[in-house]
Amino acid sequence: MNTPSQQQPAHPSFREALLYWLKLGFISFGGPAGQIAIMHQELVEKRRWISEQRFLHALNYCMLLPGPEAQQLAIYIGWLLHRTWGGIVAGVLFVLPSLFILALLTWIYLAYGDIPLVQGIFLGIKPAVVAVVIFAAWRIGSRALKNKVMWIIAALAFIAIFVLEVHFPFIVIGAALLGALGGKLMPEQFRISGNHGAAGKVYGPAVIDDTTRLPHTRHSNLHVAKLILIGLAMWVGMLWLLPSGTLTDMGLFFTKAALVTFGGAYAVLPYVYQGGVDTFGWLTGTQMIDGLALGESTPGPLIMVVAFVGFVGAWTLQIFGSDSLFLAGFIGASVATFFTFLPSFLFILCGAPLVESTHGNLKFTAPLSAITAAVVGVILNLALFFGWHVLWPNASAEAPFTGGFEWFQAIVAAAAFLALWKYKQNILSVLGVCALLGLGYTFLAL
Repeated sequence: MNTPSQQQPAHPSFREALLYWLKLGFISFGGPAGQIAIMHQELVEKRRWISEQRFLHALNYCMLLPGPEAQQLAIYIGWLLHRTWGGIVAGVLFVLPSLFILALLTWIYLAYGDIPLVQGIFLGIKPAVVAVVIFAAWRIGSRALKNKVMWIIAALAFIAIFVLEVHFPFIVIGAALLGALGGKLMPEQFRISGNHGAAGKVYGPAVIDDTTRLPHTRHSNLHVAKLILIGLAMWVGMLWLLPSGTLTDMGLFFTKAALVTFGGAYAVLPYVYQGGVDTFGWLTGTQMIDGLALGESTPGPLIMVVAFVGFVGAWTLQIFGSDSLFLAGFIGASVATFFTFLPSFLFILCGAPLVESTHGNLKFTAPLSAITAAVVGVILNLALFFGWHVLWPNASAEAPFTGGFEWFQAIVAAAAFLALWKYKQNILSVLGVCALLGLGYTFLAL
């Protein structure tokens, strides 16, 4: 093993950090786990801008919050390095490339989705998405369901959303209340063991080391109040600027979505589906599956699928007329992105100074453990819903298993899950291979 360098690196300039965050926005594939790993390798191991302990301490706080934890971690580290503007730049550049890439792909999907090339690609990707969601349920469940109580909470959440059609925010609230009560009555059953790794490795002195204290990290009630007022002004101002109707509905809906994304993007997808498909009719269930496939295939947090929902909704409803479909779609995607991510900036910029003052003592709570368990049941419901749409595409709610079974897609889904679960392949590679299989099958069938 190489001996770590004992020389502390120079503090990065704002420009140097900006270029790194921009680069990260283009290479942040692999979901939150992959994105966090990329940041750790670059910022902790290679550049040594932040120590292992400080990195994990920030990550644990981000895991407690609703919203995309990888993007919130980037905001946190950007704030540590270059104050408020550093956090803003890091967070914006983390999602901005994804917004433009996803908008372009969504336009291609809507404008040219009927040609065999595009249909073939999605024929292979759709069953892969089913496998990815099942794998997500297994991965989160293996960490969260450590005892019978957690299994019961997951089962109750599944019954609530699958059988009783309870909306996702109420499931989160119910799970939190169960966790708060259970934490008092049986604390051992609601304690989340461990965190995201032990900080035992040493990579040499860092710019922000374990003992580094920065003046701007001190908590100030006045500063927090100012940030909250600015955030509220931005939120109200943007709603006021939007024409009433679809875009205003999107602003309000995606604000709610941003506040219930405990457990990551897979957990909030059922809520986005309920609103986007059932309540507002912005897109169809099949389009939602296609949007998740595009989200998995592009850099940035998976919750960027909201940009797809916003684009398709504004395009479908022709909010600016039939001659301005792309403009409508891009504005819809931008609105969805703005209102989804605005709360993340406030959570970090307001809460991080308090977290810094509790360095080394942050713990997970009993309500969070219950919410995480409930998320497993919610994701399993999502997997079943997607699987039904993919394997019985012509079925209806009245006749759920009619219209023919898609054997090819079932085989692809099974193979994709096996590749993810048993052979530990990354999601992007699995999606690529499945897309090629779908393309080949389509052209053979012509």
